[in-house]
Amino acid sequence: MTAEYRVESGVAVVTLNNPPVNGLNHATRQGIVEAVTKANQDDAVRAIVITGGSKIFSGGADIREFNTPRMSQAPHLGNVIEVLESSAKPVVAAVSGTAMGGGLELAMGCHYRVAAAQAQIALPEVKLGLLPGAGGTQRLPRLVGLEAALNMIVSGDAVPAKKLAGTKLFDEVLEGDPLPAAIALAGKVAGAEKHPRARDIRIDFPEAEGYLGWARMTVAATAPQYPAPLRCVDAVTAAVTDKFDAALKKEFAYFHELSVTPESRALRHAFFAERAAQNIPDVPADTPIREIKLAAVIGAGTMGGGIAMNFVNAGIPVKLLEMKQEALDRGLATIRKNYENTAKKGRITQEQVEERMGLLQPTMSYDDIADADIVIEAVFERFDVKEQVFQTLDKVMKQGAILATNTSTLDVDRIAAVTARPQDVIGTHFFSPANVMKLLEVVRGEKTAKDVLATVMKLAKKLKKTAVVSGVCDGFIGNRMVEQYTRQAGFMLEEGATPAQVDGAIERFGFAMGPFRMSDLAGNDIGYDIRQRRYQERPDMHYGKLADYLIEKFDRKGQKVGKGWYDYKPGDRKAIPSAEVEQLIVDYRKEVGTTPRKISDAEIVQRLVFSLVNEACHILEEGIALRASDIDVVYLTGYGFPAYRGGPMQYANEFGLYNVMQAMESFARNPHADPAFWQPAPLLRRLVAEGKNFE
Repeated sequence: MTAEYRVESGVAVVTLNNPPVNGLNHATRQGIVEAVTKANQDDAVRAIVITGGSKIFSGGADIREFNTPRMSQAPHLGNVIEVLESSAKPVVAAVSGTAMGGGLELAMGCHYRVAAAQAQIALPEVKLGLLPGAGGTQRLPRLVGLEAALNMIVSGDAVPAKKLAGTKLFDEVLEGDPLPAAIALAGKVAGAEKHPRARDIRIDFPEAEGYLGWARMTVAATAPQYPAPLRCVDAVTAAVTDKFDAALKKEFAYFHELSVTPESRALRHAFFAERAAQNIPDVPADTPIREIKLAAVIGAGTMGGGIAMNFVNAGIPVKLLEMKQEALDRGLATIRKNYENTAKKGRITQEQVEERMGLLQPTMSYDDIADADIVIEAVFERFDVKEQVFQTLDKVMKQGAILATNTSTLDVDRIAAVTARPQDVIGTHFFSPANVMKLLEVVRGEKTAKDVLATVMKLAKKLKKTAVVSGVCDGFIGNRMVEQYTRQAGFMLEEGATPAQVDGAIERFGFAMGPFRMSDLAGNDIGYDIRQRRYQERPDMHYGKLADYLIEKFDRKGQKVGKGWYDYKPGDRKAIPSAEVEQLIVDYRKEVGTTPRKISDAEIVQRLVFSLVNEACHILEEGIALRASDIDVVYLTGYGFPAYRGGPMQYANEFGLYNVMQAMESFARNPHADPAFWQPAPLLRRLVAEGKNFE
């Protein structure tokens, strides 16, 4: 049973038991209704308490029912709340752990509420492009006040219950288990003739109309691409201006309106995609994992230092190895500076700064890291350098240690082959800055052991990373695709566009940063080195020479030297169009005999995004990625793809795969766009022929 029933001292205790978060699936909703009905029919029962098992009240809707008929099948959550409100006997919610979304709406439908001080309270539906659909926008303003409620609903962020103590949301907030106090309160109020209902509370807020108007303008300015936050304001406005039942109908209508928007579909897709990425078909959930109590990182540069910070943030000690004292000192100083800056912003305390720095053990000896459970190298991106590192690790590391490489492009199998333990070798491709970016590409080598893969995937969660499994190929998932993206960007400069036009078009589409600004940030010399290797390994792949000339003729490496595709002022990241680069482009067009043409923003966006899609199809065909949604996760969490578009594969689904293929075939007729690349991948052709989408 997902809603267990027992009677204690004349109080019916209904315990939600639907692990892992007591999601409100159909069986649970039905169980609550049956339990409340049973309690009202039992003369020996004087009051009712609803609580959650496993120290969690409820995380809201059960994600296993999303997009199924069960989601809205009666009794839906609104029906359940009607039963609670109309109960002749008082209903008390004992809120512990979390009360999120529908879980909070359920609690607000009770007559009384007792909460643990640290319980997390939220209505996060806006993060899925929705709004609360069971009275959340109506009851929360009545219980915590208009301003606090609107902030919670529009942001979707969680707050601890103790911050809401003193509001009408909670009758009592206490440390520890709230259940005994809830049972005591239930017994105390059992004899009352009438019990309070959130719906009956009048919202009293001075000049509410002006405040809501200001809120609407603010939301419209800060989240113009997302319809849900504005609809949240509309629903809360109805709570002020309309009678409760009429406003409830508006909320329900807004919920259904939002549920069919492409933005909500994209955000829901991303939500499920992240969860699906954790599922590796041939690695069972109960695969034994290796214990990670001590980590080692080789290289104290920008990447190595960032990786080390991830471990100490999670409370895992790290031995940080460098070959020179100066480099080691510089790396430690950078880490301390990062933590000090975080402390200045109030995100951590000075005591936490020292605690985290205390978990770092600097060393210049491989022998000192021999007892680490996992070692991650973050050295220069050259095979001969990494080969030397892994040969040394093979000699010094204890048996059972995981040997991980942070390579972004190199062959993990080739690296593993220099050791006598290839089963222990895996790729852990962090993204820069490693202490900030969510994405972790976990690269599974041909001989990587299943328990190693399972361990790293679990470790990623502890490090608060979103992990996606990739097979071995040049560039893995993300960088292999972005190479095609940047190639097309370069071709468009030859054809008539400018860096600012290309960047502007894709940034208006929603990318955090266009390809040329991105290259300047990463360092144009990095791309240059990769291309030099490509010329030897992939002579069939065509590249324009503009990006090479940028380095060879003008040494414009990017922001770090104050000049790249753009000019930069000292200490300022603002990209300023460069006259030198503009002249370079003009001269290059003459060199290759190109007559400039006007390129529309629509073409820019389609060539950039669909280049990702076509290469992704090849990646799927080769089995490098497990599923199309994994590719979306990579681009949403690592490459700044706009969340409200759901990733390149979801965007292609929304655009229509037939339309995508037609666009590719038109690009293939452009001799400057690498016509061979634009032949639609067989996977895309098959899906179009079968009338299917990416999954």
